[in-house]
Amino acid sequence: MQASSAQYEFDVVIVGGGMVGASLACALAGSGLRLALLDSQPFAAPELVVDPADQSFDPRVSAITPASQHFLREIGIWDAILARRCSPYTDMHVWDGDGTGSIHFSATDIHADLLGHIIENSVIVAALQQRLRQSPDITLLAPVTLIGVQAPDAALPEAPVQIELADGSRVSTRLLVAADGANSTVRELAGFQTRAWDYEHHAIVTTVQTQLPHRQTAIQRFMDAGVLAFLPLRSAVSGVRDDQQQHCSIVWSVLPEVAQTLMALDDATFARELKAAIENRLGVIESVDKRFSFPLRQRHAHSYVQQGIALIGDAAHTIHPLAGQGVNLGFQDASALAEEILQALSKGRDFADLRTLRRYQRRRIGHNLGMMWMMEGFKRLFAEQPLAVRWLRNAGMAGLDKTVLLKNHILRSAMGIE
Repeated sequence: MQASSAQYEFDVVIVGGGMVGASLACALAGSGLRLALLDSQPFAAPELVVDPADQSFDPRVSAITPASQHFLREIGIWDAILARRCSPYTDMHVWDGDGTGSIHFSATDIHADLLGHIIENSVIVAALQQRLRQSPDITLLAPVTLIGVQAPDAALPEAPVQIELADGSRVSTRLLVAADGANSTVRELAGFQTRAWDYEHHAIVTTVQTQLPHRQTAIQRFMDAGVLAFLPLRSAVSGVRDDQQQHCSIVWSVLPEVAQTLMALDDATFARELKAAIENRLGVIESVDKRFSFPLRQRHAHSYVQQGIALIGDAAHTIHPLAGQGVNLGFQDASALAEEILQALSKGRDFADLRTLRRYQRRRIGHNLGMMWMMEGFKRLFAEQPLAVRWLRNAGMAGLDKTVLLKNHILRSAMGIE
């Protein structure tokens, strides 16, 4: 739906039609609330059919945990994801490329079938958009540009949030949810304070085909200069078992000057550099798709809520991609906020009241901060050069790999099932 100069009134307005914002809208569908989803880009028609001969992949993928899978099933899109393409993985192998320490995680160790799924972001978005279009109580307004947000005055906390759009339209809502990403316009216009810092690394992402099959195993090499991950993908070609698939999505975190050099290489030379960096674990890199690079920053809002406004996903926190937890944290934000809103409605409370929003914040802020500081600790630990530090981290990895109970506890926690 194309917005024009007009007046709109809703109960909940979600700004940001990506994975996290759209999932919240789907979670609230059927609640009786008047819902709107706003985005700066048009909502494309969903396309869920994959040509079996198509070997191209979206370079942006997410490692979806069982907890996120449960949420996506609850909001009615998991079957649509399965109908297109997703890549289950059963094992993860992590090692110190500058030492001898390594850890192997396996689903069988915790009596599970899988550790999770690697799914292209475009597949998740398509399934969400299909679900949105089946929900008559969700109004889609796009493309629109926000230029003003006025929160309720403290003296009138029940007054609606006022939103001004660039075309002159105005939107009023009882609750405004910012799901518009790391550079959130809503967060800035509403005056939320954040703490942010550069990782001083850039990520390179692409899809590759390898000589050897990935065997449904994600592999990750930590180096002084960064982190390299190969995430297993499943092509649409029939007759190839999952453990014999040869496509992987890569995420390579390196110093900015190294990223610039790697991005300038031709595909054949880049493939040789990639093969060496992963220590030839998957043989020759037989093909490389188009590469993309972007800087890595960490950011966290001091508070996720104020009267009538809540932040979720990257608008509230961004995290290093080395553990693949970013979108999972966002989905759990959306799930928690939806639960608090629905619970308030069921008990006759004001779903937009600051007390309700603070319940959401209490459920999420500690967990998100804990994951962020863990990733920061890993990043700093593997950036350290002294021999004593290298020895300690290798000894620690080896010790953890042998401490089954602790290792499995960490694994279940990362999967969101504990």
